[in-house]
Amino acid sequence: MEKQTKKQLLDVAIIGGGPAGLNAALVLGRARKNVAVIDEGRPRNAVTREAHGFLTRDGISPGEFRRIAKEQISAYPSVSLVEDTAVSIAGGDGQFQITTAQGTTFASKKLLFAVGMKDRPLDIPGLKEVYGKSAFVCPYCDGWELRDQPLVIINKGADIMHFAPLISGWTSNFTFCTNGPDELTDAQREELQRHQVPVFDSPIRHIDAQDGIVQQVILEDGTAIPCRGIFFKPDLVTGSELPRAIGCDMTEAGIVVVDEFGKTTVPGVYSAGDVSSRFNQAIAAASMGSLAAAMINSELNTEAWKREG
Repeated sequence: MEKQTKKQLLDVAIIGGGPAGLNAALVLGRARKNVAVIDEGRPRNAVTREAHGFLTRDGISPGEFRRIAKEQISAYPSVSLVEDTAVSIAGGDGQFQITTAQGTTFASKKLLFAVGMKDRPLDIPGLKEVYGKSAFVCPYCDGWELRDQPLVIINKGADIMHFAPLISGWTSNFTFCTNGPDELTDAQREELQRHQVPVFDSPIRHIDAQDGIVQQVILEDGTAIPCRGIFFKPDLVTGSELPRAIGCDMTEAGIVVVDEFGKTTVPGVYSAGDVSSRFNQAIAAASMGSLAAAMINSELNTEAWKREG
């Protein structure tokens, strides 16, 4: 494939078009910066019917959220939305070169990674069929819809001790399935027993559901646990290997290390959203995108001011 080069030097290339990337594009567009949002169009939350906790948009579908966001961003002619996948980055601060899967190369002064996180394939039979319908990962996003319902929580170890008091705010009827050894200490098991929280460590054989609504969780030892909803800890990986490839410091969990303004350890490179935080909510990602955009804009303006002086 013959490569196409975008000759115009962008102010900012945003890689990723979720809430963080789109909100950053809005802020930068309003700041009169030339921006390209490069996004492959496969958002992680596409499996969900509704997004919650976002003021003025509570209950909106992820697809409709993006439609409205792109419609509003289109009012700013210096922002372009590119449906493509960034596959490599060369250069450095002031002159990055981003090459896409379709063979286009963009030149940009600054970079903003808003690549999010991706789910590894679900290895529990039946979980894929209910994910986003009656099985979720975040009670802040979906706990209200499952309030007072019998729930199964698929998790283990120290995470259980964090999740148990958290989920109790939505329902008192919940059971933990650890899908193998529970990895709990004796003291932790005793604490759960005092609160009458059942814990089953038999592997999960299958999740029974009807029209996407879970009915029961069947364990390998034959135990059947009736429930109407599931929360589980997803197995996540970084949405793109590009932050690591260009030298950004990363945590063991694949999160890009940033300061309070979204700056990475690589000059001229910022990161925002789920890939830079353990708090995976759309409104939080949008907020991080807004802050990073403001910092990038300030950096660009300061550099221009000094050159012109």
